Amino acid sequence: MFISAASQLAGSLWAQDPGVTPNQDGLPGLTVVKGIVGALLTWGLVACVAGLVVSVIIWALGHQQGNYSAASGGKSGVLVSAGGALLIGGANAIIAFFSGVGAGI
Repeated sequence: MFISAASQLAGSLWAQDPGVTPNQDGLPGLTVVKGIVGALLTWGLVACVAGLVVSVIIWALGHQQGNYSAASGGKSGVLVSAGGALLIGGANAIIAFFSGVGAGI
């Protein structure tokens, strides 16, 4: 009897929705933070382009000179730069997806 009453009480406590949702006016300076994050996205994409260019050059020179270690490092750099650009470019969509999944839990 006590266990079923305790489980019902625990179930009712866990089922409560606190009603907290994200809002745009909770703290001052949100537009500044958004601007900073947008600038960081731009810097990240520029760094990915620079990394891709340098990696392609290393890959080509390493292959041309028969230095397969450098060529392999250049290939890895190309993949890392492309992956970084993919993640940075899709950051908003990735966060929106997981935020939607989390809201459905």
